[in-house]
Amino acid sequence: MGASTSTEPSSRQRHRPGTARAALAYPAFRTLFIGTTLSSVGTWMQNFTLPAYLDSRTGSASLVGLMVFAQLGPLLLLSIPAGMLADRVNRTRLVIAMQTTMLVFSLVLAGLVATDAPLWTLFAAQLAIGIANTVNAPAFSASIPMLVDRADLPGAISLNSAMINGSRILGPAFAALLAALGVSIAQLFLVNSATFLFLIVPLFFVALPQVAGKSTAKGWRQLRAGVDIVRGRRVLSRVIGTMFMFSLVCLPYVGLFPSVARLNFDLDPEGNGYRLLYIVWGLGAFFGALAVGTWLSRRDTRRLIPFGLLLFAVSLGVFSLLSSLVLALPVAFALGFVYFMTATALASVMQRNLADNERAMAMPLWFMAFGGTVPVGNLIGGPIMDAVGARWVLGFGAAFALFLAWWANLARLDEDDFLPVDEGGEPFVPVNANRAF
Repeated sequence: MGASTSTEPSSRQRHRPGTARAALAYPAFRTLFIGTTLSSVGTWMQNFTLPAYLDSRTGSASLVGLMVFAQLGPLLLLSIPAGMLADRVNRTRLVIAMQTTMLVFSLVLAGLVATDAPLWTLFAAQLAIGIANTVNAPAFSASIPMLVDRADLPGAISLNSAMINGSRILGPAFAALLAALGVSIAQLFLVNSATFLFLIVPLFFVALPQVAGKSTAKGWRQLRAGVDIVRGRRVLSRVIGTMFMFSLVCLPYVGLFPSVARLNFDLDPEGNGYRLLYIVWGLGAFFGALAVGTWLSRRDTRRLIPFGLLLFAVSLGVFSLLSSLVLALPVAFALGFVYFMTATALASVMQRNLADNERAMAMPLWFMAFGGTVPVGNLIGGPIMDAVGARWVLGFGAAFALFLAWWANLARLDEDDFLPVDEGGEPFVPVNANRAF
């Protein structure tokens, strides 16, 4: 378990730095990217099917929100200890162990669904998967960027975001195809458990880079190391603050998508109309993520953030008012596009302003702000949807995104607010505040 992860300059020189093609020129990155993509397709088959199954079984947006919290809530509570663990143990072995744990509990979930087990057992199995994913995330995310040069980070981050959303499309599509072939929900979860092997097996041949953390603090003081890094660099605190508020207020519709479809469009969460709406939205998110590393790669990523938030506010506001599936499809595509274009731009700025030895300590805060905060928004938004409908929740999120478009403008930051060049940062180029894009 110790194959080389060295780069190949001759391969990279054929492609413009910072693009998706440049990132794919690194063999180790390419191998793990393909394995992660195939594994993620199975994950999104399950992530798409389980909330829809629960909404169909209970008709409760609140319970759907609680299920999402069981899956993603551990990111909010355990990400910092998981980051500490990633600095202390072999990351490759840790990721393999956590991927195996998720495989096992996906098998358990399949058995529970097959036997119509009590709802609390489904929540317990999903919570176990969520905890394993939380322990896995900092170790994996801190290592993957080190498989490419810093100049090619935007392309690697764009590919990773595109992979998440590409699998978000393929997962539901395969779930619908398997359902048409007579595969039950429980059997679909069995298929998902097998897809974890697509990442587990390559990790026996491609070792994840191991870089010691920057902090020398011990015990509970080390928990603050990531916070100190973020507080000491304004660009990081602004990016994480933006992602926190964006996830909490603007993104509850993501986890509650089955309930939104049922309440606003009268769609069955297990029907083809819902699958189509979700896939079109995911397709937009895929292209939005990919755009940052392709045709938008020449643009200043910092300018994309307020621009994307403004377009997100408009798209979500329009989407919240629609009741026709036909009209909703193009708006859903646009909503997905600007959502993940913005999230990918935020992630890119975050990664490019972290030194390699800071990642395992600081990235848990990103997971807390992004994945960990979304389920809190679901817990709050679910009961509100049950009480007054989905339109008010989506509309408020759209209005709040307008505020974020102003607040997240990085043009107001100075050179000292970014990672210094001698620590791996990029030469400072002032953002022209008079230009939005």
